[in-house]
Amino acid sequence: MKEVRLNNGVMMPAIGFGVYQIAPSDTERCVLDALEAGYRMIDTAAAYGNEREVGAAIRASGLKREEVFITSKLWVQDYEYDDALRAFDRSAKLLGFDTVDLYLLHKPYGNYYAAWRALERIYKEGRIRAIGVTSFSNERLQDLFLHNEVKPALNQLETHPFFQQRAAEKFLHEEGIVHEAWAPFAEGQNNLFSNPVLADIAAAHGKTIAQVVLRWLNQRNVVVIPKSVRAERMRENIDIFDFTLTSDEMAAIAALDTGKSPIYDDMDLATVRAIGTLRIHD
Repeated sequence: MKEVRLNNGVMMPAIGFGVYQIAPSDTERCVLDALEAGYRMIDTAAAYGNEREVGAAIRASGLKREEVFITSKLWVQDYEYDDALRAFDRSAKLLGFDTVDLYLLHKPYGNYYAAWRALERIYKEGRIRAIGVTSFSNERLQDLFLHNEVKPALNQLETHPFFQQRAAEKFLHEEGIVHEAWAPFAEGQNNLFSNPVLADIAAAHGKTIAQVVLRWLNQRNVVVIPKSVRAERMRENIDIFDFTLTSDEMAAIAALDTGKSPIYDDMDLATVRAIGTLRIHD
């Protein structure tokens, strides 16, 4: 799977480059390296503070705007209707482009109904090609699309061998919503990069553990957005289409699922408060 079709017909790459926690001073170089390695989707967000540098790198690459799929995200602070409209304008200005390919609600907190209706308006105006959400539970996602006009095209969820999101995968497939993985390497938690099951599979294919994880997600039809600041790692992470995991290998990875996040719990009260009240601008 090298491309996926969103529920409105828009095509997007099945693997992209994420810029979460890449400092603005490093972002332009990293995005240029990623584009040179063959990535054609860049995932950023207002909260990452590096949209300007993402846009600068795309322009400096020599690629045409339509050759690069850009995802950005609206932060919780801007979930009131008018605030969301202004926030999109701010992101578009920082990126330096009139349109964004995919624009997501960044978290399932605050007045996300008002924010979604603002996204629907911008989408209908043609300034966003597709809209979606991040970290929405099945229940919140269903409630959102039952009471609004535009169905989300994608849900970006923490998904990796230790938290495989099987119930979400089933629901999203049934509803025609694309499943995209954030933190595909579990941010290194649970010693992912030395896991013996993953290491044995990697050795069998002459690949790295990272490549095995990304291929496993790809074979599940999950879009991935790995991040690295090292050009050689970027090249490795996109080089996943020349091998196939067997059914036994897929089953062995499936057995690693713990059913919970090793990073954080979206429903933990302290987490909800910390994320829901975080301000990224004045």
